[in-house]
Amino acid sequence: MLTISHYTKTYPGGKTAVDDLTLHVPPGEICGFIGRNGAGKTTTLRAVAGVMDFTQGTICIGGHDVRREPVAAKSITAFLPDNPDLYEFMSGIQYLNLVADLYAIPARQREERIRRYGDSFSLTADLGGAIAGYSHGMKQKLALISALMRRPKLLILDEPFVGLDPEASHLLKGYLQELCGEGGAVFFSTHVLEVAEKLCHTIAIIQDGRLVRHGPTDQVVGDSSLEQVFLGLGEERK
Repeated sequence: MLTISHYTKTYPGGKTAVDDLTLHVPPGEICGFIGRNGAGKTTTLRAVAGVMDFTQGTICIGGHDVRREPVAAKSITAFLPDNPDLYEFMSGIQYLNLVADLYAIPARQREERIRRYGDSFSLTADLGGAIAGYSHGMKQKLALISALMRRPKLLILDEPFVGLDPEASHLLKGYLQELCGEGGAVFFSTHVLEVAEKLCHTIAIIQDGRLVRHGPTDQVVGDSSLEQVFLGLGEERK
């Protein structure tokens, strides 16, 4: 579903944020993208989502090159950044209908999906109110609903569990597994290593812009824990 080949991002001035990264996420897989602040996680996610250009390499989603076929790639993708920008002058339901219009979701399907996810995240009663009046957690839930209702083939998430209460976090984990069960794939970054270890089929660890570990979670973790593996890589780095 996602193929990143020799992806490199160099900023003006010569700083290389990500260096020659190659990664594959097949349908049905949840891949956790792990790294310290500044390691290159968000830069990579933004390039995959098609909102940041890059220096070298190719990125394909469902066989569509994000540079050559940006509309086709984005039509099967949903990207949720760590601090999503919402149109705060709109009500929650207006925003969700806007997203549904952009992705041509039929009326009956959008109503069913908005009701399902709105009820699950306990947000239905607040959808008539202005987004400007939402708490951070409510905004995060609204953004998640806008992504999940599209039924994307690839869901890209940057720190999706930040700001969510335990119940919402549990629901999100279930929806990610559901999406993969339907043939989709998930590529997400997180600092919550325990969640990544339990939820992800594969783990990719980036360090100083280079991919240093990638494989099935049980193989990456081995007989220790993801936290121990991650901290051990930090010690090797010193």
